[in-house]
Amino acid sequence: MRKKFITNLLFLVSLNLLIKPFWIFGIDMTVQNTVGSSEYGFYFALFNFSLLFNIFLDLGITNFNNRNIARHHQLLSKHFSNIIGLKFLLGIFYILIIFIGALLIDYNERQIQFLLILAGNQFLLSLIMYMRSNISGLQLFKTDSMLSVLDRLLMIIIVGFLLLNFRKTFKIEWLIYSQSVAYTTTSLVAFFIIKAKSGGLTFKFNFKFFLVILRKSYPYALLVLLMTSYTRIDSVMIERLLPDGDTQTGIYAHGYRILDASSQYALLFATLLLPMFARMLVKKENVTQLVKVSFLLLVIPAVVVAVNFSFFRNDIIYVLYNDHIKESAKVFEILILGFIPISVSYIFGTLLTANGNLKELNIMAGIGVVLNLTLNFILIPNLKAYGAALASLITQFITAMLQFLIARKVFNFKIRYKLLISIILFTAWIILSGYITDTFITSRPIAFITTLTIGILSAFAFKLIDLKMLYQILKYDKTN
Repeated sequence: MRKKFITNLLFLVSLNLLIKPFWIFGIDMTVQNTVGSSEYGFYFALFNFSLLFNIFLDLGITNFNNRNIARHHQLLSKHFSNIIGLKFLLGIFYILIIFIGALLIDYNERQIQFLLILAGNQFLLSLIMYMRSNISGLQLFKTDSMLSVLDRLLMIIIVGFLLLNFRKTFKIEWLIYSQSVAYTTTSLVAFFIIKAKSGGLTFKFNFKFFLVILRKSYPYALLVLLMTSYTRIDSVMIERLLPDGDTQTGIYAHGYRILDASSQYALLFATLLLPMFARMLVKKENVTQLVKVSFLLLVIPAVVVAVNFSFFRNDIIYVLYNDHIKESAKVFEILILGFIPISVSYIFGTLLTANGNLKELNIMAGIGVVLNLTLNFILIPNLKAYGAALASLITQFITAMLQFLIARKVFNFKIRYKLLISIILFTAWIILSGYITDTFITSRPIAFITTLTIGILSAFAFKLIDLKMLYQILKYDKTN
């Protein structure tokens, strides 16, 4: 199971490393540099506002379905035929909530128009995620991996064409319309894959079935709502609380884009781990080894990336963006450190979700929401985007620690002090080596590459990543 997980992970990571970074840094970042921080900040705040209520499109159905189909493959046809109708009803409800929310916080006409299109895109994306949960639940990880990048690939083609040919007149609306086309196409492809695997589908509106599913999935819905709130509300609050809200949101987006790109690596783990943990737990298999391997493969690189990027914050922001370099670098320095607790959360949060510990996770997420809102209200008026970054980092570290403590209690994990000491010493060494190269190597590119190389080699030197294990992975029969 561990080898199967790592083999699928390597394929998924390789595929995503080809597509998603190019989208984020080649296309999305170019759009921001083209339209300016203020106009992009306008879009970014609205985009995150649409995400705040995203859970009403799903109500936890996708996570519940992923876990359930992984355990009971034969339920695919029955569940899909009923749930797809429910998804469309939830889509109507979600768009209504978005519209009412926009009126309540006094969005203007242009903001509401943009928001409704973004809401439509979120509905399409929700359909894709639900259909992918069926494919992932069937353990068709490579098919799911290809679907995970299809929408981005289509957007790269569409937006890339527009930027190459109409860059001087490019409008932020074009980015949103391109998303609509890409999501529509991807959802159709996913649907036909499921239809082929299920042997035939019919669409039903069984309200009794809807109630049964919602009753089982609402704890997942509450968890997603709470976690989305404390991870996505920052930019919305920046835009609403500050006179120069659009510009400050654009500055925040400069740093957040890199964190978001880094976090995609962690998200890939969660995508594969959820059905695997669920299947292992139902078979009463020991998950300790898989937790250890996934933790080391995710958190150790996260430490290297976060520390390295933090030391070279000014250089990275200068290379990537055209304006607000100094302010953006300060924000980025704080935000990127959040990659470490985010990685921890994806491991232990996914394990607890697969085990059904939703009550404990919802309490944790509730604490995160209260903490994040409180910190944002205190810090944003005084420190602007930098204050929101601090609020985010503090919240991420506390919620990650809570998830680890809950998992340790539930699964009775024993602390391996030798491993813990190695991780602490490794982290201290990475910080020290970053300081040395940053201070004494005058060439910034050479200093950056040196720090990154030291981090990678040190992971092997501290035996946190095993060369023997990686060699076995590369030789592993991919048909297993």
